[in-house]
Amino acid sequence: MPLLDTISILLGRASRALGLETVDAFPPGHRYAHTRWDKAYFDIPSDWKPERIEQAIAEAITNTPSVFAYIAHPTPRMQRALLAVIHARLRRGGTPPNDLLAMLIEAYASPRTPDAMPGLRAAIASTDGYDPSMRVAHLAAWLADMPAAFDVIEAG
Repeated sequence: MPLLDTISILLGRASRALGLETVDAFPPGHRYAHTRWDKAYFDIPSDWKPERIEQAIAEAITNTPSVFAYIAHPTPRMQRALLAVIHARLRRGGTPPNDLLAMLIEAYASPRTPDAMPGLRAAIASTDGYDPSMRVAHLAAWLADMPAAFDVIEAG
């Protein structure tokens, strides 16, 4: 049976190299190797480079912000895509996007989630133990007080 195992391994490698599989994480050794996403919501071919993967997921978040809930340990770029949507909705006035704010708070529940902007983790941590609606309201107020928090120019 070693021949069948070897053939299976080679077919798997060829399938990944040709982009016939969908990935749910960055390659091992990548600086955001802990980031995971649900393959059912993100169709990422296995032959894409990490930069292209991150760009595609950020675009998906911009177009459909609710998919952010299906990412574990989102990268700063992914978080900034969500923050841009939140910021746009806060600028329009009306009610804050509580569902999106709650997703951001949930993402920061893990210490493995990298910081997207200075002070964000501390702002979220300062409400630890509060009622979820109070945490969302506090984060909305904190973000609304940031004058140019989202005017970040993406490299690449």
